[in-house]
Amino acid sequence: MKPSHPRFLNLKGDLRIAYEEYGDPAGEPVFFCHGWPSSRTMAAITHDAGVGLGLRIISPDRPGIAMSQFQPGRTLLDWPPLLAGIAEALGIGRYRVFGISGGAPYTLAAAWGNPESVIAVAVASGAPPLAEHDTAAGLLVIYTWLLRLYRFNPVIIRILFRILRPIVLLPVLKTLKPLLLAMQNPFDRAALSRKEAFDICYESSRAAWEKTAAGVIHDSELYAHPWGFDLREIKVPVHLWHGTRDNSFSWKLIENLSKKIPGCTTSFVENEGHYSLPILHVRRILEELKRAG
Repeated sequence: MKPSHPRFLNLKGDLRIAYEEYGDPAGEPVFFCHGWPSSRTMAAITHDAGVGLGLRIISPDRPGIAMSQFQPGRTLLDWPPLLAGIAEALGIGRYRVFGISGGAPYTLAAAWGNPESVIAVAVASGAPPLAEHDTAAGLLVIYTWLLRLYRFNPVIIRILFRILRPIVLLPVLKTLKPLLLAMQNPFDRAALSRKEAFDICYESSRAAWEKTAAGVIHDSELYAHPWGFDLREIKVPVHLWHGTRDNSFSWKLIENLSKKIPGCTTSFVENEGHYSLPILHVRRILEELKRAG
């Protein structure tokens, strides 16, 4: 696994952001939007493909996640200018965006908010809008319960996550790998059993909680609220990739999402799950993203 080498940027408003780079340092820039709960090192799954395709993968921690400074009251609409600020600080004018799972709304927000800078975007195993989702159909059971609990009383969720943080950070949890794999469907289990795949996903998730629980909590709450922008106003090419065996978010929810985005391309991959799709098909996804736009 590529060693972590965090870098830092001080953006406008005294916001300190940590980021990581993968792939080809001299390649075409692609910003990576990590999942939840996850962090910048999740982009390690793109490294080999990025090297082979000549892509420079830039992966920032969202505010409050891992090593990035907490930003009180932030919304999804704060993400496009923040990403634009990172690009400007790095001397990047035009770029593509790739998001996985909980990175989906951030990826689409960038497409909506930065149309003159974003060439194209791709989303793998993406989270759909949940604010108006009133049924358990198509969601992982734990997501359904968390959503219901948040709607009942958000304070309970905040207390629960603060209790959970020290447990998540216990080193002994990694020894439970066989149990964690057993909880996955056969497709995700096979992919996560591959060399380095489990470690990348596990470590990026654990690191999200390192600094504080506040960032993870705030990030989670944004998924329960309206995204704040109109998907029909997106003007750049969007490609949604999803496994037909994704237990976290049904492919049918993504099919409905795609209908709201003008000219959206979809690839529903047979017999791939939430993790197996980006792990096993990352080169194919990045190849298509590089050609897009």
